[in-house]
Amino acid sequence: MTTLTRWNPFREMDEIQNRLFNHLFKNPPVHNGGEQESLTVSEWTPLVDIIEDEKEYVIKAELPEMKKEDVKVTVENGLLTITGQRKLEKEEKSKRYHRLERSYGSFARSFSLPDDADCNKVNAEYREGLLRVRVTKSEHARPKQIEVQLN
Repeated sequence: MTTLTRWNPFREMDEIQNRLFNHLFKNPPVHNGGEQESLTVSEWTPLVDIIEDEKEYVIKAELPEMKKEDVKVTVENGLLTITGQRKLEKEEKSKRYHRLERSYGSFARSFSLPDDADCNKVNAEYREGLLRVRVTKSEHARPKQIEVQLN
């Protein structure tokens, strides 16, 4: 079975370390009646499911409250990249915001496509906050049943 991405524990540890550093030093906590909270908006990365069957790979990305125009899917040199930006709602002067926990901003997710993926047959559809990218497997990579002849 072919995988779409290779797990790198050191990269994951580096990402955790960067998030911790950003949380502790770049976003100083706000004192609020004895509580310490960070009221800044954090980075975000959309959650992704990757599914494979005998005909295709399907990448599903959760992109809540995003418009189709704010999402871009590209395939280049065997790398599928999903980029976009979820914009912060316009702050209204008549409302007081007590907590902003949802994440906003730009994102980019890239996935190495396996050798059996046909980069010329990629289809992306977006509906109700879910981006579904389908990458067809090449014909020569699909399993074929061969009839056994009796002599």
